Amino acid sequence: MRKLIAGNWKMNGLASSLAEIEALRGLTGEATCDIVVFPPLTLVEKAVERALGSAISVGAQDCHAEFAGAYTGDISAAMLAEIGARFVIVGHSERRSSYLEADCAVAAKAAAAHRAGLTSIICVGETRQQRDEGKAIEVVRAQLEGSIPDCTTSTNTAIAYEPVWAIGTGLVPSIAEIEEVHAAIRHVLEERLKRDGTLVRILYGGSVKAANAAAIFGVPNVDGALVGGASLKASEFSDIISAVA
Repeated sequence: MRKLIAGNWKMNGLASSLAEIEALRGLTGEATCDIVVFPPLTLVEKAVERALGSAISVGAQDCHAEFAGAYTGDISAAMLAEIGARFVIVGHSERRSSYLEADCAVAAKAAAAHRAGLTSIICVGETRQQRDEGKAIEVVRAQLEGSIPDCTTSTNTAIAYEPVWAIGTGLVPSIAEIEEVHAAIRHVLEERLKRDGTLVRILYGGSVKAANAAAIFGVPNVDGALVGGASLKASEFSDIISAVA
């Protein structure tokens, strides 16, 4: 399975940051994996222009579930597709916690993305307390089951496992813990999508760096990474991309 390496810039980046897209083009060349960058919304269209003709795709960090309407400040999946986005992240833990997004809301956004022709990256992950209580698998399974819309296929969806306690903290689960959760996610996908569930890419996210990327990519059912802070600089992000065997 061709791995997917995604870089989530979050609320970082002004026009000058587009130079990182150009630098990444030069550093990745003929990549052996799929590469997606998720800049802030203000840079998506310009990032698409800078990435044109390269191995880099561009995505957005969120979308609304409706096609249009009285939703001040929101952006629909169709609007994102119109400016050249090909992917969208939904259900990131920061959206779930700060904006109280429930699983059903995440599923509705993913369905909207699919209708617009976008690939959704659906995020799931447990908190530190939930892991300490031995509930990590239970929590991730429930989130996944509630966040996958009926229109999900291996071609329009990827899943990102991001333990909340590992995001931006420098903490990383053990290889055994990553393997256990990714195996559980694969099981849910196979239950829901049958054979197609074996083809959905499952990404790991949470303090991914060049120093640990190769070990993480070697774990069964880890089909790529959703990278945060380390994706802001082309040199760091390309080192992670280079770790793909």
